[in-house]
Amino acid sequence: MSRLDIYWSFRSPYSYLAVDRLIEIEQKFDLDTHFRPVRPLAMREPDFFERGRKQFLPYLFRDVPREAERLGVPFALPNPDPIDMDMESGKVAPDQPKLNMILALGLAAADAGSGLIFAAAAARRIWSGADWTTEEALSSAAAEAGLELADLRKWVAGNNAEIQKTIEANEAAQLEYHWGVPLMVLDGEPFFGQDRIDALQWRLEQQH
Repeated sequence: MSRLDIYWSFRSPYSYLAVDRLIEIEQKFDLDTHFRPVRPLAMREPDFFERGRKQFLPYLFRDVPREAERLGVPFALPNPDPIDMDMESGKVAPDQPKLNMILALGLAAADAGSGLIFAAAAARRIWSGADWTTEEALSSAAAEAGLELADLRKWVAGNNAEIQKTIEANEAAQLEYHWGVPLMVLDGEPFFGQDRIDALQWRLEQQH
């Protein structure tokens, strides 16, 4: 059985655009899938946007809606943004309660065997333009993955140290191949970006 590691971010629009196709791949092929969420690049490298090229964000804001339209995926900017960041200066706040919350819930869902499905459900709410932090939104995302929000929170409360270790391990493993997300690693072969999912599927079809 092939192993597929999926490095994914709750703040990455490209991760969102990829997630439904990744679920289809997981369901189609006999895979040992590991959903490995990581913090956004803006948290992993807090000065990234401050020192980045000025074309980066304008292109991103043009490309993502275009890709969403091409793929037929609903898209709106998050409200609120999963991280606290000054979009003009690129400065990232040291404390990130919203991102830490959803990342911890994602790890709890992964522990329950439904990480990718929960990620898809949460991402649909994050990129809907509506408030995704409400109790109703989080509960419905958990239910969509066959989970209870209260159970996820209970796991989070009892695994704070393990959560930090897992995030650190995921990010260290990701950097062996690439710094960006979504990153899919099939038996040690990396495929970076939502535009490489076709290549991933092609490789899997070769193997099966």
